[in-house]
Amino acid sequence: MTRRDVLALALTLPAALSAHRVGLLAQAAPPADPWAAEIAKFATADAATPAAPGGIVFTGSSSIRLWDLAASFPGLPVINRGFGGTQITDAVRHVERLVLRHRPRTVIFYAGDNDLSAGRSPQQVLDDYRAFVDRIRTALPETRIAYIAIKPSLARWALVAKVREANALIRTFSDTDDRLGFVDVDGPMLGWDGKPRPDLFVTDGLHLSPKGYALWTTLVRPFVEP
Repeated sequence: MTRRDVLALALTLPAALSAHRVGLLAQAAPPADPWAAEIAKFATADAATPAAPGGIVFTGSSSIRLWDLAASFPGLPVINRGFGGTQITDAVRHVERLVLRHRPRTVIFYAGDNDLSAGRSPQQVLDDYRAFVDRIRTALPETRIAYIAIKPSLARWALVAKVREANALIRTFSDTDDRLGFVDVDGPMLGWDGKPRPDLFVTDGLHLSPKGYALWTTLVRPFVEP
């Protein structure tokens, strides 16, 4: 190696090392949490109006977020901690803020819809739900958890076979523990033709209409009444 080569190496090595260090930091940095703003809003609400222990937490994806729980369950201590577009893994990641800090007697959970749409398998949906249950069970062993079955929808009717497979797996899992419940919404949401009833959905064919929420309220009520 000539003196000129040594000088060129000395000049370029710091820049190369710096670029390598930046690359390592980028690899090590966790991905940004897309739900950070939503979780921060929950933190603000919790600080402003702390919930008494022993209430009923509804959490999960947009079908929960859009539900007017106070109107559907008047007189019951309901807390809405739904955040739209989420998958079960998001609820697992944020279970402390969503559920544990409220120390509820009952949790009503809806998710899995977006998971299957994103390509997760029915078995993965079950595994993710088990992780959610395990996190709650470890901290709050007496808390009851009811899973609202993944709904059959007009917009995602092509996924109905996977929807029913995931629901069957979760129902079987729920049957293993008296503290777990399963709210079957599949059959009640179908019409005479065996397809989802259009009147239960808004125009996107995915989210529930007032009639859809009225039906869900009837089906969920036995799981939230004392």
